[in-house]
Formats: sequence, structure tokens, C-alpha cells
Amino acid sequence: MTNYADIDFEEITDLTNLQPDEIKCLKVCFDLFDTAKQEFLSGDDLGEIMRAMGFRPTEEELKELLLEIDEDGSGEIEFGEFCQLCATFLVEDPDMETMKRELKDAFRIYDKEGLGYITTETLRGLISELLAPLTDEELEGILDELDEDGSGSMDFDEFCEMMMTKSDGD
Repeated sequence: MTNYADIDFEEITDLTNLQPDEIKCLKVCFDLFDTAKQEFLSGDDLGEIMRAMGFRPTEEELKELLLEIDEDGSGEIEFGEFCQLCATFLVEDPDMETMKRELKDAFRIYDKEGLGYITTETLRGLISELLAPLTDEELEGILDELDEDGSGSMDFDEFCEMMMTKSDGD
């Protein structure tokens, strides 16, 4: 049975915007990882712990997180620090501005001449690379679908629409 008595919910909520039920859930996770019942987790296990919880931080992100979270430099992550850590991933749903900026950067990579559009040829190469293996018919079908106006190119808005549309596996 998880003990919530020593948790300062108010303080954690102030720091992280996590709700009490989320904090309780994190406490259960924390206790599962704290197999030695030391009331802290080792910084060395951080990557493994984050991945077990469904987060996918890079090694670089892990290092930065540990520096940020482990304020006393102990290499140990106490429960409050663990909540702060998880909160950064729980709210990491990028806002539209960030997403637009990232899409613009990606668009520029393929719009090599800076013309404001990507040619169907460039797109054909990109799609066959990303979705290999495809038959020629499948590839043409996708290109026809993406090039809605039949211009033979894709402008930034069409590109955004393509990148932001989640396939429903149809």
C-alpha cells in the first residue's frame, strides 16, 4: 500500500501544475522504482525509469534534466524532484507556434532553392524513402492525394497539412 502521508501535494502542485491524482500515480511509480525503499532514485537509472514510463528522452535531454532536477547535486532523485521531472514530459505537448516553426525548418530542407514550394519530384523521393517499400501505383496515389490542386508542387500550407495529419491506418 502506497503511503501518501508525507507528500506535500500543495507544494508539488505549485511547482509542477500536477493534480493530486497525478501526484499519487507518480508516487506509485516512484515506489515501484525505489526497490531498495531508500526514498530516492539513482540518477544513473533515470533513462531506464523514463523509458519504462513511456517517455523517450535523448541522452542529452537526460543529462540536462538531471542537472536541472537534482538541485543538491547528490545524484539522487527524491520524490519531489521526480514529480518535477515527469511534469516536464507530461506537459511537453508542443504549442502550435513551436510546431509551425519546426515544420518551417523541415520544409526549408526540401525547398532547396527557397522557392516556397517542394516539387513533386522531391516529394516522390522523400515519400518513397519514408514509406518504402511502395509500388509505383501506391506512390502516385499518395502524390495525387497530397498535390490537391494539381500544381505539381507542394507549398508550405500543403506541407503542414501533410505533416500534421495523423494517418488513421485506413
